Amino acid sequence: MARSDLLDDKAPHAIVIGLDSLVGIQAAHILARHRIPIIAIAKDPKHYGCWTRVCQSILFADTGSEEFVQLLDEQGPKLKKKAVLIPCTDMTVLHISRNRERLSQWYHISLPSHDVVEMLMNKVSFYTYAQKHGLPIPATRFVNSLEDAERAARELTFPCVIKPPISAIPAWEQNSKLKAYKVSTGAELLDVYERSRVWAENLIIQEWIVGPDSNLYSCNCYLDEHSQPLVTFVARKLRQWPPVTGESCLGEECRNDVVLDETIGLFQSVGLRGLGYVEMKQDVRSGNHFILEPNIGRPTGRSAIAEAGRVELLYTMYCDTVGWPLPETRQQHYGNVKWMAMRRDVQSALYHWREGDLTLKGWWQSVRGRKAYALFSWSDPGPFCGDLVRGFRLYLVPEERSKRNFRDL
Repeated sequence: MARSDLLDDKAPHAIVIGLDSLVGIQAAHILARHRIPIIAIAKDPKHYGCWTRVCQSILFADTGSEEFVQLLDEQGPKLKKKAVLIPCTDMTVLHISRNRERLSQWYHISLPSHDVVEMLMNKVSFYTYAQKHGLPIPATRFVNSLEDAERAARELTFPCVIKPPISAIPAWEQNSKLKAYKVSTGAELLDVYERSRVWAENLIIQEWIVGPDSNLYSCNCYLDEHSQPLVTFVARKLRQWPPVTGESCLGEECRNDVVLDETIGLFQSVGLRGLGYVEMKQDVRSGNHFILEPNIGRPTGRSAIAEAGRVELLYTMYCDTVGWPLPETRQQHYGNVKWMAMRRDVQSALYHWREGDLTLKGWWQSVRGRKAYALFSWSDPGPFCGDLVRGFRLYLVPEERSKRNFRDL
């Protein structure tokens, strides 16, 4: 439970949906610093995110289905003011979008039209849109059969990545904690396809963009109801975990106007309203940038780096949604602040040290300087401690380790 003296009961509640995720607990920490009262919804009461004390209350429902929508229906009449919904996973964004009419009586919903939500969140539809409109994406094939996979193996240049159309497919999540697999040959592609095609109805194969992790850039932003960007923040990865196709565990803010312009151009072209994120990678061979994927309607793992860089990304969204004056700190000044998921970055650093491409001096140089932490907080240590316990427990379970194996399935 929260320490109520830190929160302002006059502010509309923020409903953080998906507290049992890194994104969810980060969103709760950010909003709590602004004295926003928080009600959280989680699926797993044992998750480290539920160890927090910044929420007024934590409710439990299946956030992977419409069960949490029913819970929102029940809670709506109990609120004194219209609350702000902050979904923190792709599936919660989709379910809120599909049920926006029934929820809008009690909640502010900051999303574009549902067809835009569906198009941007499904990689098949987005890459199709990108191909049609000439957006810079890697060479891409949509695979629905073994024949499609064999054709892709003949036509694409290796290495490639194979991934599902939506990251939150239950069968994929149950069998793998990786969002994609990198393959180096046609034979390896076909082997991975045969193993993973039962997890998703269709798969996507793309050519790999050559470059180090530091060539992976992202732009987080918030666009108002007229699709005007009220706040933007550009950063890049320094390390990720698991390696190769994992999620950022160390990042830093940087300036990259190509990424910024492509992000805003894409989102304005589709009439985005709300939070948006685009990840791009620069090819070391050509210098060109390629869009890897967008995310919309929710914070991301690296949203917190914006607040660390004194750019109020999530709070701007909250203020604009409820009609409050916008915060003044919305301009990025490129101070090279960093963001770190401590446990995961230690794992990643040890991996790269064993591989021989990271020294102790190099590690120290990469982590030094002003930074924000994904979980660690002196005022709310529970989630960080819970994550350490969870990580140790998962390491002891062979089946869980296999889901995180980046070398094979």
